Amino acid sequence: MLPVNRFTQFIAQNNLFSADNKILAAVSGGMDSVVMAHLLKVAGFNFSIAHCNFQLRGDEAVGDQAFCNDLALQLRVPFHTINFDTVKYVSDNKVSTQMAARELRYQWFEQLRQQHDYSVIALAHHQNDAIETILLNLTRGTGIAGMHGILPKNGLLVRPLLFLTREEIQQIITDNRLAFVEDSSNASAKYARNKIRLEVIPKLKELNPNLESTFNHNLEHFRGLELLLQQKVAELKHELFIQHDEEIHIPLAKIKMLEPKRLLLFNLLQEYGFNETSIDDLISSLDKHSGRIFESAGFNLLLDRERLIISPNKTALIKPVQFTENTHEVDFGSYKLTLLHDDSPLIVKNNPMAASVDADLLQYPLTLRTWQQGDYFYPIGMRTRKKLSDFFIDQKVPLHEKNNIPLLVNANDELIWIGGYRPDDRYKVSKNTKKVTIFELIKK
Repeated sequence: MLPVNRFTQFIAQNNLFSADNKILAAVSGGMDSVVMAHLLKVAGFNFSIAHCNFQLRGDEAVGDQAFCNDLALQLRVPFHTINFDTVKYVSDNKVSTQMAARELRYQWFEQLRQQHDYSVIALAHHQNDAIETILLNLTRGTGIAGMHGILPKNGLLVRPLLFLTREEIQQIITDNRLAFVEDSSNASAKYARNKIRLEVIPKLKELNPNLESTFNHNLEHFRGLELLLQQKVAELKHELFIQHDEEIHIPLAKIKMLEPKRLLLFNLLQEYGFNETSIDDLISSLDKHSGRIFESAGFNLLLDRERLIISPNKTALIKPVQFTENTHEVDFGSYKLTLLHDDSPLIVKNNPMAASVDADLLQYPLTLRTWQQGDYFYPIGMRTRKKLSDFFIDQKVPLHEKNNIPLLVNANDELIWIGGYRPDDRYKVSKNTKKVTIFELIKK
């Protein structure tokens, strides 16, 4: 029996889609997407199947495509398929094979959605996928937002199988004798996610056989905590922020009473470009450095005797730019940044305008911005951190130029590269590097 009631309840509870919506179901032919397709059919939803052939696995990929066509015929639903010249796309766009497949897949899904008026795109992620995402985020560094795992709904992307574990899906396949195909690349521990799925999670399940259930409860707690924090920050802004023309005044006495101070201050000031290092410096200065000014890319924060004063930084004309792994070039001030992804550990030498970075350490979206008070990094070849302000002094960077230097920043707020000067040692290419991303700055 298929768990139709649990399926429809999960969809309703998370407001994923309704009975009158048209759904585009992404189906690879694997167990997860096959179960999703059968559940959509039995539950009576109006859906179509979309399948991509990336032409990377020869006859195996052709067989997967034929299987999905047969599945659509069996379920009596429309079928969309496409053959991508992935190798050519990789060559033309200088991206990795995995990235090319991702870009091609989602671009096509969106084209289908618009052409055929689909309401949502359904993806077959399950609870174990969410666990893997959290573990990946933890190893790379994350805030509370990185702890909620994969969300059931993200814009027009919905994930109606997040109520199921991988073992439950396997049992559904067995009990209902559902045919499926297996992608041979899933058995490889070459990629970080596969390594966590194949090697890390089995060890964790030795400690806790009910790992999925435990994580699912934790996810609910993390999502609730994130919403609670957002609500608390909104209330504090309404209570503490006093608008004076272009300035915002915050009473210092109330700032000192905040607990937990670091967490709340960071979330209050994050939208003005102040990072965790700036917040640490601010907290250590609250009782002893009246008159100190902290700078972000777009704002100044003055520590006055009785208040904090946030004002626009008139000299900061370059706005931060965020970009994803699918981006090929970014405009930033008087520079253009280009990205090149490669599956071999290439190292750029003797060119301060380019940097090779271990791609597996990158957490998107990345940000290009100018320096902020309290910024620090680990200059390549060094194991100790250095404040960026001290680095600029050592490099004899003129004051009027330091606000124009592009900084490449990871999603965990760590500096990756001081553009034109020095990469961070934490992101260097090593003997263990599998893939690299090469960043190059070009002066306009």
